[in-house]
Amino acid sequence: MLLHLPPLRETIAKHGLSARKGLGQNFILDLNLTRKIARAAGDLTGVHAIEIGPGPGGLTRALLESPAASVTVIELDPRAVAVMRELKEHAGGRLHIIEGDALEFDITSVPGPRAIIANLPYHVASQLLINWLRRAGELQSITIMLQKEMAQRLVGKPRTAAYGRLSVMCQWLCDVKLLFDVPPSAFVPPPKVTSSIVQLVPRTSPPAISFDAIEKTVALAFSQRRKMLKGILNAASYNGEELMVKVGASGTARAEELGVQEFVKLAKLL
Repeated sequence: MLLHLPPLRETIAKHGLSARKGLGQNFILDLNLTRKIARAAGDLTGVHAIEIGPGPGGLTRALLESPAASVTVIELDPRAVAVMRELKEHAGGRLHIIEGDALEFDITSVPGPRAIIANLPYHVASQLLINWLRRAGELQSITIMLQKEMAQRLVGKPRTAAYGRLSVMCQWLCDVKLLFDVPPSAFVPPPKVTSSIVQLVPRTSPPAISFDAIEKTVALAFSQRRKMLKGILNAASYNGEELMVKVGASGTARAEELGVQEFVKLAKLL
């Protein structure tokens, strides 16, 4: 436990840290819940944790209570940066503050082993995740809170509505698990949707193909979900019929019917 820290509501009032919709802010004030999220990240002993958008610092406090070697927070809001500076005085040199945009932050500037644990702003979650997937080999794990609908896309299975571009990208590189849901009532202010904690653990040896090749392939394949994939490939000046045979898929298959390994084969052929 961190000693001599005021309740989060007092911290919010002191710094005028009302949640701003434009920054995608929804705060969790229940420290039991933030500790649960920190525990969900697994054993952090010796790990350098990275948190995005710490806000009033509920999850940051939980991470500092863990055995993590350090906690690096990336925050764009100057009000929250001021909160982090106060918290840093109690962190024994383990809290590092980066004032700026997480989309521009190089995760490899943090020593390894490194893990991301964060409640992501919904409006940039997808782009942040793609950026991290590009560097998946540099991460021990990614444990993040997302809108439930997006979290279900990450774990989506073929032939389901949730299965799509992010499903393939995430499952190609990582073992992905949906851990637990967080209701709107847990937040201040409460969002209109349920959130979920999802964890991605990078594979030690994912199927060998370049990130760009997979990304371009799935973007093309899912560009028109309702159309047969061979037709989409034909329209892109490929021989769709021949490619579908080579990946072992039905000639009438749509993108959502191909598994991750079939997408890897297709990307290699393209």
